[in-house]
Amino acid sequence: MANVDRSSEEVSANTSTEKSNSSQSSKVEFSEDEEDLIIRMHKLVGDRWPLIAGRLPGRTAEEIKNYWTSRYSSSSQ
Repeated sequence: MANVDRSSEEVSANTSTEKSNSSQSSKVEFSEDEEDLIIRMHKLVGDRWPLIAGRLPGRTAEEIKNYWTSRYSSSSQ
């Protein structure tokens, strides 16, 4: 039984870590070259985030979409 309780504590600790990591990941920094490429690709292919992410090694479609909406969304201006 003690192992079960310890597992619950570990799961709780992991969940807390994941939450803090997800809040940090929402503030991902992009280099100037990456920003330029995102802008150019968006002009060519629109909101096809997975296609754009394929041109940026190590970047996910979600990161790029979040970057775009935070920077260029009409509601943020």
